[in-house]
Amino acid sequence: MAVSAEGLSELERAGYRFVGEHRHSAVKVCHWTRKSLLNRGVCYKEQFYGRDLGVQSHRCLQLTPSLPFCDHRCVYCWRNIEVTSPRWVGEVDEPTEILDGAVQAQRQLLSGFKGNPDADKQKWQEAQEPKHCAISLAGEPTLYPKINEFIEECGRRRMTSFLVTNGQHPEVLEHLVDPTQLYISVVASDPETYKAICQPIAPDGWERLNRSLELMSSFKCRKVIRLTLVKGLNLKDAPGYAKLIEKAAPDFVEAKSYMWVGYSRKRLSMGNMPLHREIKELAEELARETGYSIVDESESSRVVLLKKK
Repeated sequence: MAVSAEGLSELERAGYRFVGEHRHSAVKVCHWTRKSLLNRGVCYKEQFYGRDLGVQSHRCLQLTPSLPFCDHRCVYCWRNIEVTSPRWVGEVDEPTEILDGAVQAQRQLLSGFKGNPDADKQKWQEAQEPKHCAISLAGEPTLYPKINEFIEECGRRRMTSFLVTNGQHPEVLEHLVDPTQLYISVVASDPETYKAICQPIAPDGWERLNRSLELMSSFKCRKVIRLTLVKGLNLKDAPGYAKLIEKAAPDFVEAKSYMWVGYSRKRLSMGNMPLHREIKELAEELARETGYSIVDESESSRVVLLKKK
């Protein structure tokens, strides 16, 4: 088992459910899935991309095939970064096993909504068969040795797939099967800020990230740069971010606020969480610097979407 018994219990209390024989994968119901089942709103991914891709919050499966493994130690991470391994350790579960287990776990986690008088019964029934896989819960998914097979299995099940990577493995991206939408996380516009925020394991982490950004335009799928912005640390330097965006040439840019949750509250303060207007101000600067257009925003999630013209 990749996670200690103590760590497993702690994560399960937080709502995670581990799946697969070797317990390196997990699913956790997003609060937007719960809100959607109650018709109290949807996540910004449905708002931004639902029309084109059919993403629906109540049918989203938020999971990771590599929860204990990440080669960043980001100060804004909601996880306990002290117990994360920078390299794969142990056996590997098959994608079919992970997805089967994740769907079953999600059904159990949502079972209470069946008897909830406020729940949308049609949505609850549809939620039993997820149609979207958000490979972004925790950990670095490109460390999972069978990530290509995992993306292909999502496709066989007619599930859309959003893959979020920290860009530390360009050698994996060079051979990656196209997901429905590929994200690369960018949290700094210069190497010094990057090292301070991400605390990468690899000494050439900045160079690895830039190589991944250079590879981004080679993908045929939809491509997104996600900027996670922390007040007092990286909520600055739109021209610097613009250079990285130009290098990657993504279809979209998400400028999103850091959220003061989980273990990050031990490293940062609530004052590090930008207001929505502060995110929008930086997004407006990015629009001027890049030529991308602001096309949508979600104030509740503190995120602004820019689109390539």
